[in-house]
Amino acid sequence: MTKVMFVIGLSFLMFFLCSSYNTAFTDSRFKDDVEFLKQYVTVILLKDTESNGEVAIVPEYQGRIMTSTAEGPEGLSFGWINRELISSKKFEPHINVFGGEDRFWIGPEGGQYGIFFPPNAPFDLEHWQTPAVIDTEPYEIVSQNDKQVSFRKDAKLKNWTGTDFQISIERTVSILSKEQIAGALGVRIPSGVKYIGVESKNKITNTGTEDWNKEKGLLSIWILGMFNPSPETTIVIPFLPGSEENLGPKVNDAYFGKVPADRLIVRDNVVFFRGDGQYRSKIGISPKRALSVCGSFDAKNKVLTIVQYSKPDVPKPYVNSMWELQKEPYGGDVINSYNDGPLGPGKKPLGPFYELETSSPAEELKKGEHVEHTHRTFHFIGSEKELNYLTEEILGIDLQTIQSVFASN
Repeated sequence: MTKVMFVIGLSFLMFFLCSSYNTAFTDSRFKDDVEFLKQYVTVILLKDTESNGEVAIVPEYQGRIMTSTAEGPEGLSFGWINRELISSKKFEPHINVFGGEDRFWIGPEGGQYGIFFPPNAPFDLEHWQTPAVIDTEPYEIVSQNDKQVSFRKDAKLKNWTGTDFQISIERTVSILSKEQIAGALGVRIPSGVKYIGVESKNKITNTGTEDWNKEKGLLSIWILGMFNPSPETTIVIPFLPGSEENLGPKVNDAYFGKVPADRLIVRDNVVFFRGDGQYRSKIGISPKRALSVCGSFDAKNKVLTIVQYSKPDVPKPYVNSMWELQKEPYGGDVINSYNDGPLGPGKKPLGPFYELETSSPAEELKKGEHVEHTHRTFHFIGSEKELNYLTEEILGIDLQTIQSVFASN
């Protein structure tokens, strides 16, 4: 771990140790989470009558997909929700971790082009602030029906270098039919499998008076999904095999210090990462390595989760969010995964939860141009035979391997 990374990690610890969060594994029911949310915020429900799937969205939280279910109101609730923070009816300094399995963010976070620090400020916790437009400000509902809801928000941002950005944000959340899910993933959905698919289409438009360029900084769309962990959840990220000389490292595991070998297993074309919410760690996959899918399997609840995103056909630059003056500000990762855990000896985790994240490229947008990023989340519940078919077809890995990879550790 570099000195900069250590300082970053220590800063996060100092902040979050001052807050109180949920600490136990939960098997939340969808109806309970929805009833809880409705006490404090507006909840929009999208439903698919064929599958009995439902999705809960909150306009006050930037059109965030808070949670979903594949089994109707009594079914498992997949998104992690920070009940303590929401019920407090208060905003925290620096960031408000409301939860949700698809939240809209904008990158980069740190570095000379970061938007979480005022111009020329030190890269420390005192000066770190999540922009309100992706933290506390509600988004306007533009249109809505039983299957889809669209949001809009105009905003101004300034990066560390002092570059001003004037943007329009558009976000559309849709619940997907069985045919749409099968088409997107290129699979058939076995008859015995319960499923839910939800898609967010996200767009940022340069509405300012100047074109964007790399020398002054660029922005990216950053979607983060927070999910309930279990002691038997394994995150699976397939990647493009090949030599490090040609493609670079297989995985970046230096965000919060090197991940122990009993929590991260790297093979020729796949990464296995624990999603148990018991050890704080983060990994990333570069654009040269990344495929268009990643996922996780919760063996305790027999839930297969898949995340798919709109990956460009050719490698493009991605923003770097490290809290430092960066040598490679456009050498960031396209897929990230975070596993929550205790924030020090005898301390609590934030959730616990785990995250699957994807980002758009950093585009040099001229006035009036836009960048788009589509992020889809799917959950499947079924027998091991049925789920094995899906893991092999979508992730290229059999279910037995996923379940056994950490068994000996």
